[in-house]
Parts: sequence; C-alpha cells; structure tokens
Amino acid sequence: MLRLIATTLCLRCHHVQAFPANLRPCVTLATVENPQTVEALYSLSVDIQKVRKLKGWVLHQSPSYTKEVADLLKNMGASGPTVAHILGVHPEAVLCSPEQMQAQKELWMSVCPNQKELVGIIEKFPASFFTSSCSHDNQQKNISYFQSLNLNKRIITKLMASAPQSFSRPMEQNELMIRTLQQAYKELGGEEVNMKVWLQKLLSQNPFVFLKSPEVLKQNLLFLRDRGFSTAELLHLLSNLRGFVTELNPGSMCHTLTFSQETIGCTEAELRNIILKCPALLYYPESTLAERFQGLLSAGVSMSQIIKTPTVLELTIQIVKYRIQRLKAHGYDIRTGSLEVLNGTKKDFEINFGKLQLRRARPLFNPVAPLKTEN
Repeated sequence: MLRLIATTLCLRCHHVQAFPANLRPCVTLATVENPQTVEALYSLSVDIQKVRKLKGWVLHQSPSYTKEVADLLKNMGASGPTVAHILGVHPEAVLCSPEQMQAQKELWMSVCPNQKELVGIIEKFPASFFTSSCSHDNQQKNISYFQSLNLNKRIITKLMASAPQSFSRPMEQNELMIRTLQQAYKELGGEEVNMKVWLQKLLSQNPFVFLKSPEVLKQNLLFLRDRGFSTAELLHLLSNLRGFVTELNPGSMCHTLTFSQETIGCTEAELRNIILKCPALLYYPESTLAERFQGLLSAGVSMSQIIKTPTVLELTIQIVKYRIQRLKAHGYDIRTGSLEVLNGTKKDFEINFGKLQLRRARPLFNPVAPLKTEN
C-alpha cells in the first residue's frame, strides 16, 4: 500500500512540475491518460506519439475541450490538416474552455482584418492565442492603448503574436516604454511628423522591446554618447539596429568595441564609422568576431577591405567560404574585387552572382570594328 501511494505521488509530482505557468487552476491531473482527449485527437489525425513525447502531461488533464477547439478553428476556415498541426504543436489548446476561446477570438478580431488571417496567426503562434484567461483584461487594455496611438492594426497583431507576454503585462508598463522611446526620439532630433512611422517600424523590428526596462534604453544611449556618437548617429542606430534595447548593454558593447578597435587597428572615429555602416557589430561577442576576422583574413581578404565593407562580418565563416568558392570557380578574385558581392541574404547573393556571370558572358561591343559579313 505504501509503495502504491509513493508511486502515485511520484507520478503526480512529475506531471505537476511540467505544468506551464498559465494552466487554469480548475484543470485536474489524473495518473492515466484521459481517453476522451486521446480519442478526439486521434479522430483529428493529430500525431499522438509526438504529443506523448513532448507534452504528454496534457493527455492526463481533465476536463479537455478537443472537439470545441477543432470546431472553433474550422468555423474560422481552418482545414483539417491545419487543425491537426495546431493541436500537434500546441496540445495545451484543448485545455481552454469554450468561453475562454470565444473571448480570445473576439479580442483578436478587434485587430485582425479577417478570420482567415487570424487562422494563419494561430497556425504560426498557437501559444499566443490559447492563453490564460487571467490575462484577458490586460490584453484588452493594451490593445486599446496601442489603438489610441493610431498604430497600424497589423503592427499590433504582430506584437500580440510575436511577444504575447507584452500584452499580459499591465498597460502602464508598456505605456512607460512608449513614452521613453518617444522622448528619446525627440531628444535625438527626430521630427514630430515622422514619429508615428518611426515608432511603428521600431516596434515591428523589436517586438520584445516591452520586456525590458526603459532604463536599459537610457543606459545604452548614454554609453554610446560617451563613446563619441552624435545625436543624429544615435538616432540612426536606435532606428536601424534591431534589438538595440533587448539585446545590448553597456558592458557587452564596451568589450566588443575594444576588441574590434584593437583587431582592426583604427582610431575611435574610424571605429564609429564602421559601426554606423554595420550596427550589428555591436551584438557579437569577442569569440564570434575573432572567428569571423580570422576566417576572412585566412581567405585572403585584407583588413582594409573589411573596413570598407564591414557588413561582411554579419555572415558566418561557413557562408563566407561557400560564397568565395563559388565566386572563385567563375573567375572572381575576392582579394582584388569588392566584398559587396558577398553580402546579403542567400537570395541577394544569387542575384549579385548572376549579375557577375552576365557581365562576364556578355561580349564587349566595339562600334568602330568592321562587321563580319558573308561573301
């Protein structure tokens, strides 16, 4: 008897530790799987084995609302395979009550243009839609606040999908960050007429900005100002450097700038120009930069070339070597040519590579050369 009790307690403790923070308190745990949940998921063609492996605790919960979730999604236009995919990657959805799901649907439809787009968002970000009912009031207040700023609905939707934690927070905390961003924009010389567009772009690129304290933004700006960046240059960095608030801090930037300056052997003014050309340089730790500098130099690239095109440091060594080999196979010597051809995404590189091939294949036209004619 004691052994049976101990086993039951161990099973119970094991599953309790796996509970997510937003699980509703009315859900109860059983030591065996809920047969209704399993059968309903099977009927929807959900990969049960995958659910058991990754989130098996969901199958032990009661009550569950598998059929109700599927009906809600199908009524919004979701296909059978789409429903199966959503429940396969986020089976916790079956623990949301019909009332909770309906409230979420109404909330999201206040910013989504149509149900089809909402289904697409749920497919990509199911955890953002199937959230705890206790955050519903905060979500509603945050949506109202962002709408009061006249932000584009698509921006608000993207924020809700990418960073749902921001909408679970009290609205006043997000309002404080918005005011801090607006104040920084004005103090750095930004024009009032362009503020809305600037703010929308920044929030679109940095959806997690609200998860950081406004003090982080202030500290980063002060640090870079002390390093000699002008107000216009700071506005450029704040506007174009994704993650300026969320991923940077004075300590990491200090190490990066010091290492970069010592490696390149440049003045502080030259280093600032390099940073303005390649703001992402501020992100990388010394180990990453050391590897990329060494990889480029060993491939025959000179330091002067790197200084001229520092954005090449955004590429991994594997990508750089692959692109250099392709260019070399077609007669392009990276040691004497421009590094611009290496830059960009895979698509950008293929376009540049195609242009190089076209230029080399096209014969030069000499207007004074005699035309070849048949006798």
